Amino acid sequence: MSLPGPIDPPARLLMGPGPITADPRVLRAMSAQLVGQYDPFMTDAMNEVMGLYRQVFVTGNQQTLLIDSTARGAIEAALVSLLEPGDRVLVPVMGRFGHLLVEIAQRCGAEVHTVDIEWGRIAELDVIEAALERVRPTLLATVHGDTSTTVLQPFDGLKELCERYDCLLYADVTATIGGNPFLTDAWGVDAATGGLQKCLGGPSGSAPATFSARAVEVIERRKSIEAGIRAEGDAVAAHPIRSNYFDLGMIFDYWSSRRLNHHTEATTMLYGARECARLVLEEGLEAYQARHALHGRAMLAGVQGLGLEVFGDLEHKMANIVGVVIPDGVDGEAVRGTMLADFGIEIGTSFGPLAGRVWRIGTMGYNARTDAVLTTLSALETVLRRVGVAVPTGGGVDAAYDAYGAAA
Repeated sequence: MSLPGPIDPPARLLMGPGPITADPRVLRAMSAQLVGQYDPFMTDAMNEVMGLYRQVFVTGNQQTLLIDSTARGAIEAALVSLLEPGDRVLVPVMGRFGHLLVEIAQRCGAEVHTVDIEWGRIAELDVIEAALERVRPTLLATVHGDTSTTVLQPFDGLKELCERYDCLLYADVTATIGGNPFLTDAWGVDAATGGLQKCLGGPSGSAPATFSARAVEVIERRKSIEAGIRAEGDAVAAHPIRSNYFDLGMIFDYWSSRRLNHHTEATTMLYGARECARLVLEEGLEAYQARHALHGRAMLAGVQGLGLEVFGDLEHKMANIVGVVIPDGVDGEAVRGTMLADFGIEIGTSFGPLAGRVWRIGTMGYNARTDAVLTTLSALETVLRRVGVAVPTGGGVDAAYDAYGAAA
C-alpha cells in the first residue's frame, strides 16, 4: 500500500463567503509548539484570549472565551446550555442560518416559534415585537449577518424589546464579528458566538463566544459537574444541560481560575484565535471594520460596474460579502469552476431558494485588500465574456478604482 504524500494544497484566493484565505501571521502562530494544558504559559494565554475577545466583542463580560469547535458547535453550545426542554424560543428566519437556529433549538427540546422573512430582507422591529408579544419566549435567537443572503440584521431596539418581554437575546455573529460593528453590551446581547474563518482571518475550528451575567445565571442554575471530576459540594442537577461536551457550566469552570478538567484545550487553535484577535486590535477595531467597509464597497461597485444585478437589501448589506444574481442563461457552477481552475479564485455558490441563482463574493479578513478585489473582478469579467455575457470592458475594475478614489 502506497502512502499519500505530504499535504500540499494548491494556491487559492478564497473570495467566497468563508472560509477565506487565512492570514499568514495566524498560520505562523499556529505552528508554535504545544505546552501542557496547565502550563503557566498556557493558562496565561487563555487569560489573554479572554481579554482580547472582550475588546473584539466590545463587552465587559467575564465569560468571554473560546469554544473548541467550529462556529456551528458554538451555536449549539449556547442554545443547549441556555434552553431547557419546553422553553419557548423565537427565531426570525431570514436565510439558511435562521433555519439552523430553529433546528438546533428544536433538538434542544425547545418550543420554537418563527418570524418568516423573505430571503434578502431584514426582520423589521415592529414585526419582531408583535411576535414577542404573542409568543412570550425565554430567548430571542437571531443571526446578525446571514451569509446565505448577505443581509445584516439591525440590532437597534432589540435590547429594549427583550427587556420589555423578559427574554434573553442570542446572536449568531459567525459571519460578522470583527468586520462589522457589533456592540455586545450596548445592544444588550446576552450571548453571542462566532467563528474565525470569516472576518477574523483564521481557520475554522475555534469559536469565540461571550455571555452576559444574565445568561451565566441561567446556565449556572442547570450546572451539573460530571462524576469523574466532581469535588465535594459541586453541583449535581436532576435535569442537567443535555450535552456534556457543550456544557457551558463546566466549560466556564475550565476557563476560570479553577481550571476544571472538562476537556483538553485545542492548543493550536487557541494560538490561532489569539493571533486573530491580536491582529484586529493591533490594527484597531474601528480601522479594521473601516477596511472591511472600504473593500466591500469597492467589490459592490465593481459588480455593478460589470452590469450585474446585486441580490438583497443593499441598505442593510453586510460589509464583507456581496450577493450577485447569476445572469440568465449562465451556468453559475461552470463559471465558478472556471474561475477556480484557470485563476485559482473561489467564489461562493448559494443554498435553498437561492441555489443556482446567486453567487456570493466575500471581501473579509486577510482578503479585504485592493489586489484581491481587483483580481477577482478581472477574473470574473474574463470568464463571463468567455461564456457569452456582454459585460463592459474593464467595467468592474474601473468602478472599483472609482470607489477607492472616492474614499481617498
